[in-house]
Formats: sequence, C-alpha cells, structure tokens
Amino acid sequence: MALLKPFSKLPELNTANILLVENEEQLQQNLAESIVLQKTNTNVNVRLARSLPLPIEKEKFRPRIDLVVFIINLTSDLSYQSAETSLKFLDPGYFLGKVCFLVTNARNASVPPERLISVRKLVASLHCPLLYAEDQTTEGVNTAAHRLLAILKVTAGHVPMATGLYLSSLSRCTVPSDIDQQNFD
Repeated sequence: MALLKPFSKLPELNTANILLVENEEQLQQNLAESIVLQKTNTNVNVRLARSLPLPIEKEKFRPRIDLVVFIINLTSDLSYQSAETSLKFLDPGYFLGKVCFLVTNARNASVPPERLISVRKLVASLHCPLLYAEDQTTEGVNTAAHRLLAILKVTAGHVPMATGLYLSSLSRCTVPSDIDQQNFD
C-alpha cells in the first residue's frame, strides 16, 4: 500500500488530471462526464476511484494527479467513513492545496446535523476547501463540475500567479468555535 504522492511525476503540457474518490459512485460518473464536456483550453483527464489506495501495479502508467476530490454523500455514513479511511493513503504534500471535499445531500432533511458537523470538522482540520453540490439535477452537477475545473486549473499550474496552496488558504473550510453547541438561538 503506497502513498499517492503529488510531485512524484512531471506534469504534462496543457494537461490537468483530477481524481474523484467516491465510495458509492452515485455522483462520480455524472460529474466526470460533465467535467470532460466543459469547454476549456486544457486537456482534462478524469480518474475515478472508490477509495484509496490505488492499485500499485498500475503506478508507472498513472499520470500525475493534480487534484484529489473526496465526494461525501451525507445520507450515507459509509461514504464519510470511506473518505476518512482513504485520507491516510495520501502524501502530506497533497494537503498543500491539492485536495478538496465535495458534499452532496446537505439539504436533505433526513441527514443528521451531526454528520455535516463532523465533515466540516474533518475538512477544517485538514485546511482544505469544502464544496457543496446538488447531485439530483443536471444543472447542479454542471455547476459542481465548473467549480472543480476552476480549482483544477489552479492546482495544475495553469493560472499565472496562483497556486493551489494560495487558493486553499482563501477557500478552506472553517469551523465556528460554537459548532459544538446545538442551541442555535
């Protein structure tokens, strides 16, 4: 079980690679298709994984991954646990602006508020961006794809004077100090 390292391979010219990690694959395929269909002057490659670590046999054929996106479905506790378990297979260098989290079903009434709080605490502890997406509509998936593509361009180095670390410091998730209090009067 090898760690996925951000700088173990050289980047390719005008190419950006994104890895979408989702245990249940509900949004993953639609999001991948939407990202590829977005008009851009960069060649975007989308890789899909249910969890980390990635198979070591294909390591030499795998391109450099510019952005790792963990997709967490709040209606499933297994989705959160899978993302949390997969984090230990990432090199710490990825947490310098090359990881983000995408949460779905945050508006669902059946989702316990504690689950969203635990996701926000995890993301804040890693100093990563947290995006919310609507996965039930095509427009929601396209909006999420557009946001991820904007982040991918920065993390792949295709935006002058911007880095993934700088973007991460501007858009990281923060947890209010009173998040543990359940009384929101």
